[in-house]
Amino acid sequence: MRLDLDEIFDIFATRGHAQYGGEPITQLEHGLQCATLAKEHKASPELITACLLHDLGHLLHDLGENPTEQAIDDRHEHEGAKYLQKLFSEAVTEAISLHVEAKRYLCAVDPAYYESLSENSKSSLLLQGGAYSKEESSIFILKPYAKDAVKLRIWDDLAKVEGLRTPDLNSFRTTVESSLLDIG
Repeated sequence: MRLDLDEIFDIFATRGHAQYGGEPITQLEHGLQCATLAKEHKASPELITACLLHDLGHLLHDLGENPTEQAIDDRHEHEGAKYLQKLFSEAVTEAISLHVEAKRYLCAVDPAYYESLSENSKSSLLLQGGAYSKEESSIFILKPYAKDAVKLRIWDDLAKVEGLRTPDLNSFRTTVESSLLDIG
């Protein structure tokens, strides 16, 4: 069976009500807030799509709503990107795949960034390898799509506002469709 956009949207519709890892919002609310921030900053359709779908990997496993509490790194960034790679270009999947590395990068280059993280995000950072060294940071930022991943990460951290009204999931459908690979 071929993966399609309806299947992805169905995952959010059926599993998106799960709590977003110790935060006061759901997985769906988080994705919608992140995509809305990207749209407000006039990001490309691919980056808006990546923002909407960046935590899909959390909805693909059965490790519970907050694996961090169990000292588990669910590697959601890689699982989500792998799941999406047959439908979307690297502009989408690499930004998703690199968004955890972007957190490690930002912690290394901006000490105030670490202090701004939620407690759950600080805990998951430890499981994800901690802040990068100066050398690791220099290597990371040169990767293709790393700068997009950093933007995604910044919006990701801001997208945890309880009760914030955003457009609904279907309002992003045209943007997401425009980011699909042309696989004819």
